[in-house]
Amino acid sequence: MATALKDRTLRDDESDKDSTEEELERLVFGDSAGFRENVRSFKDAAAQGKSKELVVAEHSEEEDGATGLEGLADEDLFFLDDTPGDAPVVTSSAGQDGGESSDDGAAWTDSDDERVTVSLASRTQLRKLRQTAADDVITGKEYSRRLRKHFRLLNPVPEWVHAASGAGKARKKRRTSTGSETTESSDDEMDVDEEDEGNLSAQPLARLLQDVDALTRTSQQNGAGKKRKLRPEMIDIQRMKDIVSSGPSSVTCLQVHPSLPLIISSGPSKTISIHSLQPQPPDPNPLLTTLHIKRTPLHTTLFHPSRTDARIFFSGRRRYFHVWNLSSGHVQKVTRVYGHADEQKSMERFKLSPDGAYLALLGTARKGGGVLNILDANTLQWVAQARVESLGGIADFAWWRDGKGLCIAGKNGEITEWLLSERVAVARWKDEGAVGTTTLALGGDSGRKHLGGDRWVSVGSSSGIVNIYDRRAWTPAAPAAAAVDDDNSGVPKNPKPARVLDQLVTPISHLHFSPDGQVMCMASRWKSDALRLVHLPSCTVYKNWPTGKTPLGRVSAVAFGTDVEGGLCLIVGNEQGALRGWEIRG
Repeated sequence: MATALKDRTLRDDESDKDSTEEELERLVFGDSAGFRENVRSFKDAAAQGKSKELVVAEHSEEEDGATGLEGLADEDLFFLDDTPGDAPVVTSSAGQDGGESSDDGAAWTDSDDERVTVSLASRTQLRKLRQTAADDVITGKEYSRRLRKHFRLLNPVPEWVHAASGAGKARKKRRTSTGSETTESSDDEMDVDEEDEGNLSAQPLARLLQDVDALTRTSQQNGAGKKRKLRPEMIDIQRMKDIVSSGPSSVTCLQVHPSLPLIISSGPSKTISIHSLQPQPPDPNPLLTTLHIKRTPLHTTLFHPSRTDARIFFSGRRRYFHVWNLSSGHVQKVTRVYGHADEQKSMERFKLSPDGAYLALLGTARKGGGVLNILDANTLQWVAQARVESLGGIADFAWWRDGKGLCIAGKNGEITEWLLSERVAVARWKDEGAVGTTTLALGGDSGRKHLGGDRWVSVGSSSGIVNIYDRRAWTPAAPAAAAVDDDNSGVPKNPKPARVLDQLVTPISHLHFSPDGQVMCMASRWKSDALRLVHLPSCTVYKNWPTGKTPLGRVSAVAFGTDVEGGLCLIVGNEQGALRGWEIRG
């Protein structure tokens, strides 16, 4: 009864609802008809989606193998974009002028070069790499390209690189043309090239000396080897890059080859070093080769003056000396002078004649005089002996310009002119004001055959005084020769020097003339920066060089020479083992 009452109450409540209320209730809660319709539409949509999937699957099975993607690896089907989203805008000019071409591409490429960025405006040193004022951030690859381009601007490619590249291309073309015929002929050419490269690396200096014309070809073509007339009092001189900044010992011997741009240096370190006199970049004055001699501190090291004779003579304070043949690499040891061993107890001091025919060895000083033993430079056999009467022995000597005689200075200041062909002294004269003669040098061309053709004679003393004599006034044709004794070959016994130089106050240890006879260098190793240059024929000392900032140090060796361009150079070695050079321009 209660249930019937409740149902009747609900029907009464539903009958009391108006149409608006019923519509809102249907919209909010729905009704049974709408529920059944929604369920029916969901089933139809599900069935339709399933049928579409089946159709796609059937289509993929029919087209299987037609896309061509089955052979690709999984990593090739997708990529990872790992570039940061806030990366700055960078400049990449790989295709511009100066970039690497496809023919000369790198063997290996680092992908990080593209991701690395460099700011050119952030650092002052990098601003020179910018192409425009607004150019700032570039990639690592572009940064490397610009650095290489800037380096090429500062250091141009030398001519020998272009010549070598052209020769390599020619060989490559020949291989290609012959490789089409037979494989055997191509292999033969490859073996020949490899053999040449092996010889070059084994004996680089010997190969260099075999083509001596290539070393002087530049000066001949450019005409840089023409003689320049230097001005007195002021000299135009420019320092080149140091050949050696510092060494294990002092440089006691230094020479520039008379006809080739080669420098040889040695010292107590027992090592001989040979450099190429080539001050131009990118590799100025490169080291060619070295030779180390055990237990022999070196005192004298000299080139053979002939450009076709690749021999080097060197010795120390020993009873023997060595001859190094650069072409074969063989080192010969000469142990004695047969028949004169008692007079030759040390072979530390010797000089080669300008024509390369003879070798003069300073013998052991004897009571009341000195001895020079003359050897044949080819057979190394004794030829002659020059004896001079000088208290204390021989201080120094020099070969005549033509190699037919010697000028010998005794320690007492007496100078002897000795003729090799006659084995006699043809003249003797006294150095004015001589107080302990230390060194002697010949230079310049007198244009006459008298006394070998040398014009200038300079004599240094222990007091720092240097006397310069002009031999032109000594020739028999000169007016001043009328009053001299004919028994002395027209040479006055007490000549007057053309100029007395007193700029140095310590003993003179080095006197050298330039190859053209326009400059003389005098130096003393007993005081720092004690070096002066003298102009000839005015015999005046240059005032503008060296300066207080010129890094000379204690000068232990001096040499003049010509570089590959034919320019005059001054090379100076010091007690610290440094080897420095200067170009004399005018």
